[in-house]
Amino acid sequence: MNYELNESIAVLVFDDGKANVVSHAFIDAINEGLDRAEKEAGAVVICGRKGVFSGGFDLEEFKKGQDAAAALVGRGFEMLTRLYAHPQPLLIACTGHAVAAGAFMLLAADNRVCAEGNFKVTLPETAIGMTFPPVLQELVDARISNRHKTRALIQSHVYDPVAAVDAGFLDAVVPAEQLQEHVMALAKKLAQLPANIYGQNKRASRADSLERMRASMPAST
Repeated sequence: MNYELNESIAVLVFDDGKANVVSHAFIDAINEGLDRAEKEAGAVVICGRKGVFSGGFDLEEFKKGQDAAAALVGRGFEMLTRLYAHPQPLLIACTGHAVAAGAFMLLAADNRVCAEGNFKVTLPETAIGMTFPPVLQELVDARISNRHKTRALIQSHVYDPVAAVDAGFLDAVVPAEQLQEHVMALAKKLAQLPANIYGQNKRASRADSLERMRASMPAST
């Protein structure tokens, strides 16, 4: 992860050279970046690598056994909950594919803008034989359009960026060459809002969901 403070905006760029999987190192970097941002920034922008925002959890970790998989998934749920509760404006510059945990990061962010392209946004849990625990269900209920819940959750529909806007995964799609400029301009505008009030109103509006999300995790905070 590369962290940069651009004026008042903390920019977290992830590029593992592959699928930007959500690993323990990825989660550590998210937490470190958010810690720094709360001290020195007015808003946060999370970016992926060209063509890929995130392909989801690190499957290599899953191969180590049930305990290793559960540990990573648990930390991933804590990360998503923290993103959803983060008191500052939290934006994602979706640079490409957003799959599984990558798509849930979109649902946890305040503003989501994607580059135009032949990219996939999908929740493949049904297709790969997984259910939706409370943390994930709360994010879906909060952000996905009711018209799309059957397709998005139950049927593992694969959306392109434009359709993902209608579904609720994204807010806008812009030409790839304009993505960074567009997101940074929006972040700077949002960073001018009263910081304390922004955080209070965000957490108040999401209080019930956050309570259920935290209560569902064994090591809830």
